[in-house]
Amino acid sequence: MRRLQALLVLASFATLAQAQKRPITDRDLFAFTWIADTQLSPSGNSIAFVQATVTPDHSGYQTSIYLLDLTTPGAMPVALTQGTRDGSPRWSPDGTHIAFTRAVDKPGVPPTPPQVYLTTPDPRASPIRITDLPKGAGAPQWSPNGQFMVVTSSTPQDPAKAKSEAAQKARATGDEAHISDVRIINRATWRFNGEGYLDSTMVPQAYLISLPKPDGTQDAPWQLTGGRFGVQDILWSPKSDWILYTSSHVDEPIFEEHPHDTLYGIALPAAGTAHPAGLPPVTFTQDFTVEARGLALAPDGTHIAFHAEAIPDKPMSHQEGDLWVMDLNWSGSAPSASAPRNLTAFKGFEMGGGVGGDNTAPRGGGRSGITWAADSQHLLDVAGSQGSSLLFSVDTTTGTLTRLTARQQSINGFAATPDQKTIVALVSNPILLGELFRIGTPAPDPTAREPLGPQTQLTHVNDALFAQLDLTMPKNLHVAPTVNANDIPFVSIDTFVQLPPDFKEGTRYPLILNIHGGPHSAYGWVFDHEMLLMAARGYVVVYPNPRGSTTYGQNFANIIENNYPGDDFHDLMDTVDAVIKKGWADPDKLGVTGGSGGGLLTDWAVTQTNRFKAAVAQRDITDWANWWYTADAASFHQSFTPIAPPFDHVELYKAKSPITFVNNIKTPMMFILGDVDYRTPPGSGGEEFFRALKYKHIPTVMVRFPRESHELSRSGEPWHRIERLDNIINWFDGFLLGKCEPQFDINPTCKVQ
Repeated sequence: MRRLQALLVLASFATLAQAQKRPITDRDLFAFTWIADTQLSPSGNSIAFVQATVTPDHSGYQTSIYLLDLTTPGAMPVALTQGTRDGSPRWSPDGTHIAFTRAVDKPGVPPTPPQVYLTTPDPRASPIRITDLPKGAGAPQWSPNGQFMVVTSSTPQDPAKAKSEAAQKARATGDEAHISDVRIINRATWRFNGEGYLDSTMVPQAYLISLPKPDGTQDAPWQLTGGRFGVQDILWSPKSDWILYTSSHVDEPIFEEHPHDTLYGIALPAAGTAHPAGLPPVTFTQDFTVEARGLALAPDGTHIAFHAEAIPDKPMSHQEGDLWVMDLNWSGSAPSASAPRNLTAFKGFEMGGGVGGDNTAPRGGGRSGITWAADSQHLLDVAGSQGSSLLFSVDTTTGTLTRLTARQQSINGFAATPDQKTIVALVSNPILLGELFRIGTPAPDPTAREPLGPQTQLTHVNDALFAQLDLTMPKNLHVAPTVNANDIPFVSIDTFVQLPPDFKEGTRYPLILNIHGGPHSAYGWVFDHEMLLMAARGYVVVYPNPRGSTTYGQNFANIIENNYPGDDFHDLMDTVDAVIKKGWADPDKLGVTGGSGGGLLTDWAVTQTNRFKAAVAQRDITDWANWWYTADAASFHQSFTPIAPPFDHVELYKAKSPITFVNNIKTPMMFILGDVDYRTPPGSGGEEFFRALKYKHIPTVMVRFPRESHELSRSGEPWHRIERLDNIINWFDGFLLGKCEPQFDINPTCKVQ
């Protein structure tokens, strides 16, 4: 009896705790804490990572380096640095020091270029700056012997010429104090989303950085590479006597039929000898047949692993990223290399890829790269698969992939000790923003098809906030397509449905169809504030992966080639109908939204059906030809539209452009546009439809975001991210729920009570 009473008391406490939870809000974003760029110490006893938060005034983001002791159960992360723009922590080989980059914020002016700093794992230590390059330094890499670092820095292609041209510009104006701001543009890609106008006279070059001496002095940085073409990936040889790097010596590789890069090598002088005058000669080159990225050198120096897409037999709009290995031989005076081997061809994984959400760490650093084991025969890599992002161990001799993590989550980063007995991963799922977990070693089980080890949570940086929130995992439906179903190879339409937290069976809710961009990308099992917020505001949110999405195999992604938008629209409508059939959604209260490629499909949807009562197109495309001429993504044109250019295919471009069918629209539309979005310039998207709908007297508004690029929803200014979400939901509230939203009307007819 007492046991029953105790259980009833516990149940009542659990019910009370659940009742005290609240729906997630837009402004909860201000309290989010993001983790990124995880780096294990050589011993595996501690881990360094970037922690990002919103600034106190909510105007931007700040990043610092944190340390977590892995030897003490329940240890809390400790701030190692106190800067506001610190990143890229890198352990010295002996684990006694940590290098990191720091840019300094100054009131009223842009931050200084980042420089490399050096500190110890003691939070009380004062970091010292070890670079002072004019354009800053990035991507620090320790030499294996711990005596040097190599960094990259933006550098004039021809320093003497740059200085001379600047002087000539001043003299041409007759005023030596005047520096012209006129740009002479001679490249197809002349501006880039998030970066603005590009300076083609500057390219990234490699610099060798000496460490401070005991007396406090330090040798000057040594520029290793130079010239017209910049460096990409940089590698140290195991003996610290060679620097390997990749570069593409083509002025405009976007116009190459099969872009590829080349591996170069520089032999460094013996330790203690003087640096030779000028640049060292390049004494090793090896052409890749593919465009290699994310290079990683095996500990014994005999293999290089990288990601690349195979050269297709015929042009295609999407190719899966594969994992490749190239063998190196160091027996001669310079290394020699074999032809690269593709380890994962036709295995259906997006190696090095994953799934998209709106909450990766702003300014925190990207997904972790390939990590070799000490035996130089195995490595760890992340891959996207069926809406999940998974961690794999790969046998580079046989190509066998062993999955180490469960599905229905996303591995957003990882780090491992050389013996790979300690693996720490940054894990996210639809109700977990992102925390560090220890990935356990699978127990031997010869009967298990895919033995998985346990996951033990190490950090709890968002627990205080998330303990207050009423969050539920999305439902997962597999919807059978109704149009050209035979074109889809063995795959139904994977559909995520986020229900309101207070959802009641038998009640029909307004529905928002949320369409991902790309089009070659994927929604998945990862945290997405937008979906949770819409559901918290009373909507059933449907976010599917229609044909064309990634992580379901290369054939599934390429079905839409030269037919986009097309049958993917029917897939989207099938998912809406499936949710209505479930009894979850009101068929008379349907809204649609999406960004980028999803914005294009939103525009397309309202020209093909009048079922939606309201639509919000975000950073959209209405006219393919206009976009082809004005977008920054010139390389995307070549791969996604093999039939390019539009002046040779006028009718086909018209047939796939929503603007062609603008007279079909009866749906009220909002357009979310960034003023410096060069990926989908507003003039080839929302501005066109806005003017047309105004002419047709259909309710429409543009919401313009100053200073924001194509990344508004992911890394835009915090207040802008919130205002974006508010405007989208308020637009749907007005037309789907009949709420008063006077801010969208020229002459409001209602007043907010």
